[in-house]
Parts: sequence; structure tokens; C-alpha cells
Amino acid sequence: MLSIENLTYAFEEKRPIFQKISMNVNEGEFVSVIGASGSGKSTLFKLITGLLEPDKGEIKINGENVGNRLGRVGYMPQQNLLLPWRTVLDNVALPLEIMKENSQKKIPEIREWLTRFGLADVEKAYPDELSGGMRQRVAFLRTIMTGKKLLLLDEPFGALDSLTKRNMHSWLLGLWGELQKTVLFITHDLEEAILLSDRIYLLGRESLKEIHVSLPRPRNPEIIYQSEFVTMRRELERLIQNEN
Repeated sequence: MLSIENLTYAFEEKRPIFQKISMNVNEGEFVSVIGASGSGKSTLFKLITGLLEPDKGEIKINGENVGNRLGRVGYMPQQNLLLPWRTVLDNVALPLEIMKENSQKKIPEIREWLTRFGLADVEKAYPDELSGGMRQRVAFLRTIMTGKKLLLLDEPFGALDSLTKRNMHSWLLGLWGELQKTVLFITHDLEEAILLSDRIYLLGRESLKEIHVSLPRPRNPEIIYQSEFVTMRRELERLIQNEN
């Protein structure tokens, strides 16, 4: 689904943010990217989406190395960016309007997704009437409605309080099997990365390390208390400390 080979990027001829990094994301995987602040995680996403262009290296989506990557993936930034004057239903339908599709014909499908996302009762509500968790669900669903198979999620739960975040984890784990999407996910939360991911990439100053998550699916949030989970978290903490 996504292949990155020997990617190098620097801002205005300064020291490269990363050099010659390579990674792959396979169809149907949930892959997280972790690393210290300033390691270039959000920059990596901007390169994948086509908002930035690499100095060296290749970025292939669905095996194609195309010059213009804009619009090839679904991208959810850290802020939900919901339009405050549009209802939940109208916010979710926005990608269809941008792609000049007939959003009215898609209303039954959108309502079906709203039900899956636990948002059926608030389709006529406005963003400022929703909780933080609900706003993130709306933003996530809007990203899905782009129709792209590869979704890039940049710390979508980072601004939520710990209880709401745990509820979002439970919700996403329960929904994951239905989505049939491929996700690349940025997070600073190590528990979140282990709980949700099939694989994790640790982005360091001069390296990219791959960690496989061997925990079986389906997963329950209570798995964070199991010894295997705790051991994996300790190992991630050690690897991050060694990068600093």
C-alpha cells in the first residue's frame, strides 16, 4: 500500500530531519510511528501526502511513484478542523462535495456509517455541541468518506483526556474489523501504539527502527495490564531513550 525508499528531507538546506529512511505499510495493516518531539513524524506525513517533496528517495502509493500525491490518501491532522457552521452530517459529507460527487445520493451510506460510529443521534448537531471524543469520531469518519484505502492519522486522540482516550481506544478496537482500511498513525502514547498497532516504527534522528507487535487480535483495552504488554512498553521506552 505504501513504500518509502531512502527518503531524505531537510528544511532550507539545514541538517536533514531524516536521512535515507525506508519503510513499508501493507494493505489492511495498522502501523504506528513514534519518536521524540522534533523527530519529523508530522513532516513524514506531509511528505507522504504530497504537501512536501523529498530531497531524495521515493514514495510509492499502491506501487506507483506518481509526481503529484495530493489527494491520494486520506489525511486527518491533529486538530479536527470541523466546520463550526455545518452539522455533523454536512461535515462528514464534505469530502464528497470536494470531489464533486452527489452527496445527496450518499446520504443513506453516510447515515449507516454514523450509526456504526455511534453518531446517529447527533447528525443534526453542530461541532460545538459535541464532546471531544465525538468530534474526533466525526473527523475520523470524514476522513473515511474520502474513499481512500490508506489513512494517515496524526495524533487524532492526543488532545483528549485520559478517560476519553481510553473510550476511543475501545471504540476503535471494536470497529477496526469493519473498516477494511490501512492506517498509518502518529502517536506519542506508547500504550496507544502497542494497543492499536500491528507494527510500530520508531523514528530517531538518524534511523528508523521497526517493532512487531505480536499481541493477537481482536484486542481488549484490558490487555495493557498483561505482562507481555508491559514488557513491550518497557522495551519501547528503552529504545526511545537510546535515541536521545
